[in-house]
Amino acid sequence: MDDALKTRLESLIHSGRIVLFMKGNKSFPQCGFSAHVLGILKQKGVPFETFNILSDSDVRQGLKEYSGWPTYPQLYVDGKLVGGADIVAELESNGQLTELLAPPAN
Repeated sequence: MDDALKTRLESLIHSGRIVLFMKGNKSFPQCGFSAHVLGILKQKGVPFETFNILSDSDVRQGLKEYSGWPTYPQLYVDGKLVGGADIVAELESNGQLTELLAPPAN
């Protein structure tokens, strides 16, 4: 991966405290897994950013390599990969997602 793409990916990952790389956007998710994670985040009522990986093939392919995670969606919190739809659903079901998404204490 070239430095320019790595820098761009890091900028996107840090474009918000919570960033979801997904197929589609907040208004129109374009796959069931993306829709599921989007629904969980909306239910939590936390502010978050999204990036439509279908709009940029460099990001779509590069982020897989950068993260070591082969599928989408990919959820990042505070610049760290949380995981995909299965991980987010598991964290939600065992109550850990609320803690993970809570703003850091000052």
